[in-house]
Amino acid sequence: MDKKHIKLTSTEITSIWEAYMNDAAINCKFHHFLEKVEDEEVKSLLQKSLDFTKGNLRTLEDIFQKEEYPVPYGFKIDMDVDLSSPKLYSDIYVLHYLHSAAQIALQGYSVNLTLVVRADMYSYFNECISQLTEIMREIKETLLSKGLYNRAPYLPVPDEVDFIKKQSFLTGFFGDKRPLSGPEITNLYSNYQRNALGVATMIGFSQVAQSKEVTQFFLRGKELAKKHCQVFGSILAKEDLPEPMTLETEVTDSTSYTYSDKLMMFYVTALIALSIGYYGTAMAMSPRRDIGLKYIQLTQEILAYAEDGANIMIDNGWLEQPPMALNRNKLAKEK
Repeated sequence: MDKKHIKLTSTEITSIWEAYMNDAAINCKFHHFLEKVEDEEVKSLLQKSLDFTKGNLRTLEDIFQKEEYPVPYGFKIDMDVDLSSPKLYSDIYVLHYLHSAAQIALQGYSVNLTLVVRADMYSYFNECISQLTEIMREIKETLLSKGLYNRAPYLPVPDEVDFIKKQSFLTGFFGDKRPLSGPEITNLYSNYQRNALGVATMIGFSQVAQSKEVTQFFLRGKELAKKHCQVFGSILAKEDLPEPMTLETEVTDSTSYTYSDKLMMFYVTALIALSIGYYGTAMAMSPRRDIGLKYIQLTQEILAYAEDGANIMIDNGWLEQPPMALNRNKLAKEK
């Protein structure tokens, strides 16, 4: 082995491949947002976020080239976005989008940091976290200053430390149900917020999609996200807890080509994959059986939706192949 150059592991090459694809897609969205945003504070945050994303892309391209690994095709400004198209989303939506995108990216970088081994990979993801936490703080402060931050519900302060003594803590189908626990509220509230942003995103995408098949896919996604908001909201409402704000009204009436169908499909299918992970985490953190069952049912719905999305992308030649292992059986047959 060359001690001066250690090859990237499957985990490391996959981590930077996915990071490049995500940043390439977000780069297109940020450029269009920046062309249309009017609020100066939001514009400043967008510029910082765009600079961060562009810097990541340059660094990742350098890594691929040094490894003599093909740079992913990803998405291109001149092919996947029309910067001259009308504004599709309000500045309020853009601010919430920045907040959600930063949350997702931070979680992804944190997971990658725990998995990578090579020093330069560790340094890259560590630096990403450092820079993004600063941007996230500014985004939160801007949301707070504009009265747009959705604070999760407050909980009463207990008189003393207590322990669970009865199996009824787990029940939820029959008889009296215990109140929601803090972790259950956290996940219900967060998953509602993500779906509320998803509803607004799907509305905008459905208005500007070029293909009828893709338009119908987004309309179906909008209804699915609305349903999930209703499910989470109804559970919170039964506990006299507030629901987060929705963002449907933050979509303009533009129907002009804005993003390519390929870009929008990539973005939506990526969000579906994240939702499956979030629901799985929420299920594990929800001891009340009725809530766990709800997450199982909702996960089945989005799994079916995800498969349909993947088929659309494959049929149109939009699904770029990630790093793959060798097909040893195929190689053996080619002798």
